[in-house]
Parts: sequence; structure tokens; C-alpha cells
Amino acid sequence: MGPAARALRLWNTARHLRPIQVVGRIRFKLVHPRPDLRAAPPVRVVSTRLPRPAARAASLISPSRFRLLCVERDIDAVGWDDHAIAKLWRYNLHYFDDLCSEGAEGRASWHRSLIGRWIAENPAGRGTGWEPYPTSLRIVNWVKWAWLGNQLGPAAVQSLAVQARWLSKRLEWHLLGNHLFANAKALVFAGSFFEGQEADRWFQVGTSILRREIPEQILADGGQFERSPMYHALALEDMLDLCGAATVRDLGELGEAVRSRIGPMRRWLGAMCHPDGEIGFFNDSAIGVHPSPSELNAYAMRLGFGAVPPPADGVTNLLPSGYVRLQVPGAVVLFDVGEVGPAYLPGHAHADTLSFELSVGGRRIAVNSGTSEYGIGAERSRQRGSMAHNTVSIGGTDSSEVWGGFRVARRARPFGVSSGSGPDQRLFARCGHDGFRRTGVGSDHVRELRLGSRSLEIIDDISGAAGAVAAIHWAPGMEPPAGPVRITTVGGRLADSPSTWHPGFGDVRANRRTLIHVDGPRLVTRLEW
Repeated sequence: MGPAARALRLWNTARHLRPIQVVGRIRFKLVHPRPDLRAAPPVRVVSTRLPRPAARAASLISPSRFRLLCVERDIDAVGWDDHAIAKLWRYNLHYFDDLCSEGAEGRASWHRSLIGRWIAENPAGRGTGWEPYPTSLRIVNWVKWAWLGNQLGPAAVQSLAVQARWLSKRLEWHLLGNHLFANAKALVFAGSFFEGQEADRWFQVGTSILRREIPEQILADGGQFERSPMYHALALEDMLDLCGAATVRDLGELGEAVRSRIGPMRRWLGAMCHPDGEIGFFNDSAIGVHPSPSELNAYAMRLGFGAVPPPADGVTNLLPSGYVRLQVPGAVVLFDVGEVGPAYLPGHAHADTLSFELSVGGRRIAVNSGTSEYGIGAERSRQRGSMAHNTVSIGGTDSSEVWGGFRVARRARPFGVSSGSGPDQRLFARCGHDGFRRTGVGSDHVRELRLGSRSLEIIDDISGAAGAVAAIHWAPGMEPPAGPVRITTVGGRLADSPSTWHPGFGDVRANRRTLIHVDGPRLVTRLEW
């Protein structure tokens, strides 16, 4: 790519940013506050114990050994901030998620020792562990651990205050989205753990940010605005945690805003899950990063919310967030008909517009490729590209111009969404996008899915383009002819090839994909079982 093309790509990326992100980025780079080591404010006296939070799988497997993102390491060997280790693994190391994980009560002595070790080996304001996002998650986990009946010693209480002061000066206005939400949530927790004027300031800053962010980040259908089922599940956990915090300190209007959105968020998550109970893989999504949907529902019920019925047969439209669910007895289709994400925050977007996933008989059949890593590299770029999803690419070009790990330049714009039940009793959903027209390699792509009791028909209209290829990625063991599905096509040529599927970070599994080389303006693909 030449200098002019790089400059155009940068412009098409940066022009969507909000002014506060630009100003915030400059400030974040230039302003480096010093840690405030004054004595901690007094701890608020709490008379009730926090309802048990949603639990992840245990990650601490010995006093010093962690299993994170499918990789085991011992901090006796690698320390807290070895830059040879991927940053996402180091981030997770500093979250302290294990404090509230499965069976955490039996590891309380390990946790107490680990907190002390972290304080001793991570000087204030230095290293990955003091970046705003891991600081935010750690503050919340330490506070929840204390509210569950564990004792934070004097050194931990002092460190918690230093972390809250540091975070209050390092809010991620340059990123916004889920990062700023996590910062604000941490200040609410710190402001509720301590009392006095300083704690009240943290609380007020956190609640004011959340009151503004919740209406923007939680869409009308209940979906989180980054359009990732994984980040939606994390947002639901955040909102439930805030409901838990409200048992310790009255959140006022914020508490009302949070509780009113729990029901829609739970229903959205249910609609974006397969019959196996886990999420579909659209945009950055992986299993294991968030508590399971069933665990989140159990947490909601411990907080006093009622049960949420499972999605019913028929069409479920989640149009504000850009998805349609088609469900008949024995089969479910999830269909992406939305924007890649917020215009100013597409960092977790994939070029997956008009992709779909299919489950039959309770098992996943057609799957998007998932997410196994972050950072900048060829594999991250491949996993974000159109050909890693069950959709169409033209001339090897992605439907949206994803680049640089977390960047998007020109973006596909969906249009013409419709859905319902046809005269043949099959459910249908239809949508088009202009991504290939905007990148100059073709015209619009329009796709219609028709789901019956024993088949899924995929109709792609791709006029004015050469080199179009449709991909279908199969869950391991589900590919035809060995799997339960037969595939036929009119208007294209089938080719089978190896691929990989990534249901979790660090989790790479061999699978197969079918590539359909399109011969004309219309491709009709039929899956039967």
C-alpha cells in the first residue's frame, strides 16, 4: 500500500472519531500524574453481604500458577509484566477475576497472599497492571471480594485507595465505550467501599458518567452498542454488579436506570445464543471471557429479577443492534444485518456483515471463525476479515476495511432489512450492504435466508462484480458429507479446504470450510438435513 492509500485509509478511520477522543488521546499521552499515596479514607461499614456474583471458571490453579486464555504460566517464573507475553494475557493476570470465580471460597488464603504479593511487586503507577482498564477490573474484584465477607488487610485497603485516585486521573476518554464504562463502574465501587468527601467525589464522577453512557451504550433492543455478543455479556455482568453495589449504597437515579435495562439485556443475550447455551460469534466474540449466560441469569435471579423465557419459534428482530434470529423446531439461524459498530468505536468489529450461524438439533453446524487473539498481526487480521465468516468476499476484499488490529476505515452500510414468514411457511430475513461498492470492487451485496424445518436456503445477489466467493465454515465434525448437512448450489462451484475455528482466546481447532466460487449475478446455496 502506497503513501496516498495509507493516508486515505487513516482519514477514513480517524474522521469518525469524536473530538473528546482526540483531545483525550493527546492528554493521555502528555499528562502523567504521580500516584497519590496519602492515607486511605475510612472504610464504609457494611451490614449486608453482597449476593454471590456471576462466576467464571477458576483461573488460579496454585498459589502462583494461572491458567488464562488457555495458557498456563507461573508468576514465579514470568513475573507480572513480562513483555514477551501477549498483553491480553498480562491484562487478565492483573484483573484478579479468580477472587469471585468458581470455588473461590476454598482459595481465600491464596487470594489474600496474592493481593499482598501484587501490592509489593507492582509499584504504584508503573507497568501494565496500572493501566486504566485492568485497574478498573481489579478495583471491582477486590471490593466484591471484601463485600462477600473476606477481609482486606490495611495494606490492601491503602492500595485500593491509591488505585482509585490513580484511575480518577486516567479515565479513558480517548477510547470511550466499554473501557470508559469499566472506569466509571470502578469509581462507583471505590466510592461505595470508602466513605467521606474523597469517596463521594469518586462516586459522583462514576455515577455521572454511567448515567450518560448507559442510554448510549445499551440500545433500544437491549443490545450493547459494540454489537459483540461477548461484550454484551460483559456489559450485562457490569449492570448486574451495579445492582449488587446498590445493596451496599443507594445509587439513586443510576440504580433505576440500571434495573430498567436488565430485562431487555437478558432477553437480547438469550436471542444471540445457540441451543447449546453459549453465544454466537459475531465481531470480537469468544466463550470463556465472560460468565456463561446461564450463570448471568442465575446472578440476576439472586438479585431479585425473575426468570426470562427462552426465545420462541419464529422471527426475533434485534434491529437496533443489527441481528435477526430465525427459529423453527430443531433449527436456529443467527443473521448479522447491522452496522459494524458505533461509528467512533469500531475496534471490536469484524468484516462480517450478512454472515450467519446455524444450529441443527441442538448442535452448531455453520460457525463464524471466532476470536483467539488480539494485538496486531496476520492472524488477527485474518480472523476479522470477511472470509473468516459465513458471508461473501469479492476479489479477496473485505466488506469493511478492517486493519491494524482494532481499526476500521471504510465501512459497509446495511440497507433494506426485512423479515417474516413466507407463503411457503418458511421464515425469511433479507438485507443488503454497500461495502463492496464503497471499496470499489463491486456493487451491492444482497442476501436472503429462508429457513424451513429441514433446510436453509441462502440467496446471494452480487451483480457487477468478478471474483466473488461465499464461505461456509463448519463446526468440527459437522462438515458435509460426514456431517448431518448436505450442500448444493446453483450459480457457483464448490471447493473444500481446511480452516480453523476459535471458540475461545488461545483456543485453535481444526475444521473445514466450503468455498463457493460465484459464476454469475445470483448464487443459490441450499443446506439440507
